[in-house]
Amino acid sequence: MEIKAYAKINLGLDVLGSRPDGYHEVRMIMQTVDLYDTVSLERGGEGIALTVSFLGEADSYPAGIVPDNEENLAYKAAKLIKETCEIKEGVRIRLQKRIPAAAGMAGGSTDAAAVLRGMNLLFGLKLSDKELERLGVRLGADVPYCVRGGTVLAEGIGEKLTGLRDAPDCVLLIAKPEVSVSTAYVYTHLGEDTEEYRPDIDGMRKAIEEGSLDGILRCMGNVLQSVTEKEYPVIGRIKTLLEEAGAEKAMMSGSGPTVFGIFTEKEKAEKAYRTLRESGEASQIFLTGFIRPKKEEG
Repeated sequence: MEIKAYAKINLGLDVLGSRPDGYHEVRMIMQTVDLYDTVSLERGGEGIALTVSFLGEADSYPAGIVPDNEENLAYKAAKLIKETCEIKEGVRIRLQKRIPAAAGMAGGSTDAAAVLRGMNLLFGLKLSDKELERLGVRLGADVPYCVRGGTVLAEGIGEKLTGLRDAPDCVLLIAKPEVSVSTAYVYTHLGEDTEEYRPDIDGMRKAIEEGSLDGILRCMGNVLQSVTEKEYPVIGRIKTLLEEAGAEKAMMSGSGPTVFGIFTEKEKAEKAYRTLRESGEASQIFLTGFIRPKKEEG
């Protein structure tokens, strides 16, 4: 079985406070984008075998940043579902990476979600999406969303999901600079004065339901951006470059360092792609758009 594991961006990300368990309460609008890893699953053998390869700009992945052992979230997902459902047979996982790693795009989480969905079908487990989401949160806060995909309001630590109408179409330019960011570092250094503008999550939700891209643009914001940008100024430079090149709005996704620009005209986005490539500020650049993933069938 071969599954596309799609990346995400945050159109809005607000942090409401910390919790005793070390997580943070958040309100986010998550959006799947048409950029994906390929996860191949095969029954047989003993235990779990994982191999990892890199497609596209493979030299942009720092050595060791995507483990090919039990530390990989895809491996952990396979182990969790084998133990939970008492599966004795082994599984072989081949992971082909396209999504930038440690980039705020849920690359590891979406691979884990793909393994959960794939093994559910491959072994005929008949688990519902809700059951897969409940398993996913044991692996990471973004995994339940990646099981579902689409345009979603995420609350709690990210596991309380409310599906929304598909966001309006646009052209998306995604740029990952040659740095990797620790999510734990960003949240640890988050303070009350780190972001002057907080996203209007309720306003964005209304804009999405009305199909208004202008409304979405007005409500965008990411309270983590100023933390990561202070440590890595290249984020601000890419954001400025995208907006000067014609992006309606540019913003960091998740804890970064990936920056995305929203365009209404493909020609402007293509020109911005070339400008960004020539600048040398980003090591991985993708011209893409929003997508609602189709569910795999048995």
